[in-house]
Amino acid sequence: MALDKNGIAQRIAQELKNGYYVNLGIGIPTLVANYIPEGMDVIFQSENGLLGIGPFPKKGQADPDLINAGKQTVTALNGASFFDSAESFAMIRGGHIDLTVLGAFEVSDKGDIASWKIPGKLIKGMGGAMDLVASAKNIIVAMTHTDRNGNSKLLKKCTLPLTGVSCVKQIITDMAVINVTKEGFVLKERAPGVTVEEIKNATEGNLIIPDIVPEMKF
Repeated sequence: MALDKNGIAQRIAQELKNGYYVNLGIGIPTLVANYIPEGMDVIFQSENGLLGIGPFPKKGQADPDLINAGKQTVTALNGASFFDSAESFAMIRGGHIDLTVLGAFEVSDKGDIASWKIPGKLIKGMGGAMDLVASAKNIIVAMTHTDRNGNSKLLKKCTLPLTGVSCVKQIITDMAVINVTKEGFVLKERAPGVTVEEIKNATEGNLIIPDIVPEMKF
């Protein structure tokens, strides 16, 4: 059985390390803040100018002036700081973000990512994604393995305008955990109840399958 959005976020949270500075993109990535392992100190940064994001607020406790880059209301932890976009992007471009978690429309088996534009559709812009993929020390993509029509989003070559080239290190989908290497996609884990054959059939790009592929654990 494939994971839902919260399941993807929960699995990504296992990749966090104590002391990490992390930027969470719009969509599924924002849910990662709800699943920080107990006892771990992770600092979330938002490119609109907030360092020290906490979990989403409980019902009735949201502050409409406290939002992340996706315009979602958030909380701020004790010790959080607020600043302008120039300061925020100095952090990003200066290489001070240890991990970026982004959504994507497509990822190629070379690590290219297309995440900001579908030609012909009205968009707000790419936001800070291009700066993040060019500057973060590690990039994890959070997305569904296929689109609504069942077409693979893990491709030999992206068909949409690129956000970054050869930058994605890992992809965590509703079906699998996949590392991106020079040889292509390497299947590391499968979602509970999902078979290797199902993942293979849902992946257009070059997929390297080890002899043993364990299930994800939560």
